Amino acid sequence: MSQQRSNMDWMLRDLAEGVPHTRHIVLLSADGLRMAQHGTDPDTADRLAAACAGLQSLAAAVGHEFPHGDGRMRLVVIEVSGGFFYLMAAGPRAYLAVLADEGVDAGLVGQRMRDLVARIGEHLSAPVRSSEPTA
Repeated sequence: MSQQRSNMDWMLRDLAEGVPHTRHIVLLSADGLRMAQHGTDPDTADRLAAACAGLQSLAAAVGHEFPHGDGRMRLVVIEVSGGFFYLMAAGPRAYLAVLADEGVDAGLVGQRMRDLVARIGEHLSAPVRSSEPTA
């Protein structure tokens, strides 16, 4: 396990432990690949990451309808029966997703996510992926 991955695990665990009722946390790239996770198995994290890629794309399309913005998605919150889902831009080409039970303090989740991103956002990024094969 790389040092960067170990740091990500610690950061995500800190977020989960600071907000009771947090269920899953996933750090993902803009193209929907899981970069780190906490509180979930790899298959669930991969499904959430893939769904998040579609959701951030949809949010960006809606964002372009605002005349004075750049269309970039900052935060999406979805409340469903049973809980909340948060998706926040976390750094260049990276997003932070949190799934929490309905007993969660919804405002605290958003605040802690913003604090985490502000504190270490430059470390929460995904490299640009090239479509060209490497030699």
